[in-house]
Amino acid sequence: MSAGLYVGLDLGTSGLKGVVLDGDARPVARAQASYVTHRPERGASEQDPADWIDAIRDVVAALRSSTGDREWTAIGLSGMLPTLVLIDSNAQPLGRAITWEDSRAESEGESLRELANPDAVYARTGQWLDGRYLLPMLLRLQRIDPHGVVAATMLLGAKDYVHGWLTGEFVTDPSTAAGFGCYDLHTGAWDRSILASYSELAGRPAPALPRIDVSTSARPLSSEAALSLGLPAGIPVCLGAADSVLGALGIGVSQPGQAAYIAGTSTIILGVTDHPVTDDAHRFLVTPMAHPGTFGLEMDLLSTGSAVRWLATLLGGVSEAELMQLASTAEPDEVPLFLPYVAPGEQGALWDPSLTGALLGLHLGTTAADIARGLIDGIIVESRRCIRVLGEYGAASDVICASGASASNAWFRQQLADASGHDVVMTDDDEIDGSAVGAALVAAHAVDQPLAPSESRGQLSSANPFAKGGWNQRAVALDDSRARLGRSVE
Repeated sequence: MSAGLYVGLDLGTSGLKGVVLDGDARPVARAQASYVTHRPERGASEQDPADWIDAIRDVVAALRSSTGDREWTAIGLSGMLPTLVLIDSNAQPLGRAITWEDSRAESEGESLRELANPDAVYARTGQWLDGRYLLPMLLRLQRIDPHGVVAATMLLGAKDYVHGWLTGEFVTDPSTAAGFGCYDLHTGAWDRSILASYSELAGRPAPALPRIDVSTSARPLSSEAALSLGLPAGIPVCLGAADSVLGALGIGVSQPGQAAYIAGTSTIILGVTDHPVTDDAHRFLVTPMAHPGTFGLEMDLLSTGSAVRWLATLLGGVSEAELMQLASTAEPDEVPLFLPYVAPGEQGALWDPSLTGALLGLHLGTTAADIARGLIDGIIVESRRCIRVLGEYGAASDVICASGASASNAWFRQQLADASGHDVVMTDDDEIDGSAVGAALVAAHAVDQPLAPSESRGQLSSANPFAKGGWNQRAVALDDSRARLGRSVE
């Protein structure tokens, strides 16, 4: 074992989480701080990078208080993506960041995708471009605020900006680079053809993009950041990776054939392979994992944790746990059909930005429990679809490793197991933030003190084969309803 302390900071959608691991990979301190998401218009999702830095100060102070005089060996980073930050020549952000929840650049995403040849782009990058990638977001900004884009000297992801604030160097890693929409999986470099298509649409080249380095590379904490945080200068800061990648690593998913189910604001369903494989129907993304030579086949269900919190608020402000309890009391035969795409759009196996939520089959006897169960059933059916796709590519073993708020509920895990036909296991530590733990693990690796991630074991939900028929019927009914609604819109 190592005697060091390894810190992971996860810049998430709603807040920053931090964890400190000891030399046995055991959490010895945790802290978190929230920040505001601004929604000035429909589809908007913006955050102030200054709020991220304030959150880092708060979390670091809390972690330092818990660890006392013990020195920190290394700090690792995890971050949401794609989230756009533009900086000027003084390395200052030009306005608010635009987060992955923002849906205002869909038309720009479609234009760039079609001009660059969607199938060729997917084959090279593993990404199906839409409005939630950084280049389409930048195209929208170029259209509405060309002077602001001209003033930008570099286009960054959220974690890239935080890393630059901590070290003075703006660098990205392969998994975060994938969220730009122009990272070539096969060459490990920015794709010039896609950037040329961007320039054609924008009428000018994009700002500079950061240099790409491996996730386990490290740079010293700058004296300026150290002073601001009350830490010694020179602590190695590991570049880290995307929250999906490190969330999987944090619950022990890193080897080919393993699969993770990470239920946060969105739900990440990720299976690991040893080569970058693509799908003819582009039902998944391909994301480089933290360690070279492994890749994640990733699907992101946008309307999960946020949808549960939204419905909990509508039902009188109950907690998420209370909503799950309410849903578990509903009779399955009485449950309305709930299409759960309230984000809107979907980036799971369906991959359709036009999908919207719908509730069908209501009657005067419908209860709050029925509606809650309808939403959970809709989320489970989409999760089932994604897990089945991973199975087609050998990227999902018999056991799915789970983490996150929804997955901490035993009833929810049982529904997921029954619907998917896979056993579902969750770590004994219900409070674990897999992405922060994963960031701490790669930080340890960066300083040649590799730690073994703890495996998800202890809370096992075994699939009930007799439940398969009911879930098949539910999936068919939801798909039929989605198809009918789609035709009526047309």
